[in-house]
Amino acid sequence: MNNSAASFFTEDEKQRISAVTRQVELGTSGEVAVMVVGSSDPYPDAEITAGIVFGSLAAFACTEIFFDALIWYYIPLSILFFFPFRRLTGLIPSLKTVFISAGRKNRTVARRALNAFYEKGLYRTRDNTGVLFFISLMEHKVWVLADKGIYSKIDQETMNRFASMVTQGIKEGRACDALCSAIPEIGAILATHFPVKPDDTNELSDDVMTE
Repeated sequence: MNNSAASFFTEDEKQRISAVTRQVELGTSGEVAVMVVGSSDPYPDAEITAGIVFGSLAAFACTEIFFDALIWYYIPLSILFFFPFRRLTGLIPSLKTVFISAGRKNRTVARRALNAFYEKGLYRTRDNTGVLFFISLMEHKVWVLADKGIYSKIDQETMNRFASMVTQGIKEGRACDALCSAIPEIGAILATHFPVKPDDTNELSDDVMTE
């Protein structure tokens, strides 16, 4: 998976997502936003662990091949190899995911989505009806988060169903199609509980946000 948030969707796909979002918001006072990030956290501890593990393995191999398995060579080589392997892990995020538990990924993405909800001002809508589709690429996770006005009518389990739709689409290489299907579906639910008002305005940008 491409971990660059800016290039995850093509320009045509971004325009398509924006158009779908605008169309959905014509029928509801709810506001839908989409955000893509490369990673929800740098996970520096995972980089350190990876540096130790990969560096130790490389040092062991070199010691076995070139130095008759003498520990006096293994220890300094482990320290020496730690630094380039830690750096390599930072450059290739997929390497560090081995050292991050699924539970931690879920918690981290959920926390980052919540932070983004406030950072991007989704909580400022007039009727507290903002919905965020948050996609975190390195973790391969999607989180759908709504404001308190929506949670009075729709539970998180429903939001999780839409997150699963988009997650499956990403796995199958059709992220844009999945998102463009999920947004109208959630829009239909929003329209039932939060119909558009005569003085409704577009309170949030319909453009895909990236970081």
